[in-house]
Amino acid sequence: MSMVLEVDSIHTYYGKSHILDGVSLNIREGELVALLGRNGAGKTTTLRSIMGLTPPRQGSIKLFGKDTTGAPAHRAAAAGGGYVPEGRRIFGHLSVHENLLVSRQTQGNWNIDAVYKLFPRLHERRNSKGGRLSGGEQEMLAIARALLLNPKLLILDEPSQGLAPIIVQEVMRTVARMKSEGIAVLLVEQNVFGALELADRAYVLGEGRVVYDGTAEELRSDTARMEQLAGVAHAAHA
Repeated sequence: MSMVLEVDSIHTYYGKSHILDGVSLNIREGELVALLGRNGAGKTTTLRSIMGLTPPRQGSIKLFGKDTTGAPAHRAAAAGGGYVPEGRRIFGHLSVHENLLVSRQTQGNWNIDAVYKLFPRLHERRNSKGGRLSGGEQEMLAIARALLLNPKLLILDEPSQGLAPIIVQEVMRTVARMKSEGIAVLLVEQNVFGALELADRAYVLGEGRVVYDGTAEELRSDTARMEQLAGVAHAAHA
């Protein structure tokens, strides 16, 4: 499998605060990789660095073999990266359909009709303002907008945050479908057990450094390690 994303020893700062301290990770074609860790570990900053929103001061980032280190976000999108940020960032004053129309659309299987078929609820609410949607509907809309780029890599930041369990299951099924269609996925997710059930491999961040790099199955089967590295209580899952 060819390499989709290569992050090599990046150091990213917010002002004088050193957030990422030599983070390295990679994703191959068709893989689903989970990026886990406690709050403040650097997960979102890693995604923002990859997308060019918070460029690293050291290290390198390659998307599909092209060096995009420090490039503006539109370069990462043009290279084939689709990003669904934490908090969804949809246009609340526009309707669902208008949100989709203003998204940059590229040639490929994913068009407005296709995302309506994937998310029938969005089709039902296509004339509703984005700000009036439920959290789950907003997440669907955010994912749908990213899919209109026909990305080869889909980057998701906490897609299940604040959602009811039944909606979380629907979102996770959507993520699994992306993988089944050959889209590489980088998933930051607070539902660690759910993420690891879908993922091929996992990275865990701790204080801006990679403290675990291995298979999702190995991490999932080691409850003590999960509690230590990912900050997840097995009792909460049970």
